[in-house]
Amino acid sequence: MTDQAQASDQAQLFRDAMASFPSGVTIVTTTDEDSRWWGFTATSFCSVSMDPPLVLVCLAGGAECHPVFGRAQRWIVHVIHPEHAELALRFATRGADKFADAGFVADERGLPVLPRACVTLDCTKYARHPGGDHTILLGRVENTRVGEELPAVYFRRRFHLLDSAR
Repeated sequence: MTDQAQASDQAQLFRDAMASFPSGVTIVTTTDEDSRWWGFTATSFCSVSMDPPLVLVCLAGGAECHPVFGRAQRWIVHVIHPEHAELALRFATRGADKFADAGFVADERGLPVLPRACVTLDCTKYARHPGGDHTILLGRVENTRVGEELPAVYFRRRFHLLDSAR
C-alpha cells in the first residue's frame, strides 16, 4: 500500500469515526450587507462557556457562505428537529436555494429565523479562529429560545429520532 493510499484510508476512517459520534444538527443563519440571507448546516456545535455564554460552530473554509460569516457580527444557531432533516441536507448542499419555502422569517434585525426549531440561539461575534480547513465561529449568546420539539440526532450519516427523552 502506498503512502497516499494509507493517507486516504486514514482520512476515510477519520470521517467514519466522526460520523459514529452522535450529535445534534444545527442550521446557522445570518445576513450580508445587502440583507441577503445565508446559512449552513453544522454538526460541529457545542457550548464553550457559561459566563459569558459562548457557543461554537465550525464552518468549512470552502463553503459558499464562508466569506459572509467571516464578516458577520450576528448569527442565529437553530437546533433542528427531525422534520427539518431535508432542510438540513439542503443547507449542506452547495448552490442550493436554501431559504425557498423553508419557513424562515426575518427577526427585528432582518436575520432569518426558523420559528419551529427546537432551540434558537441569537449570537453576536465573540471570536473567529482558524481550525485546519474550517473556521471556528465563537458566538456570545444574547438570547435563547427553547421549544417543545425534540431534536434530531445525526449518527452514521443518518437522522434519528429521540423517542425515550421525554
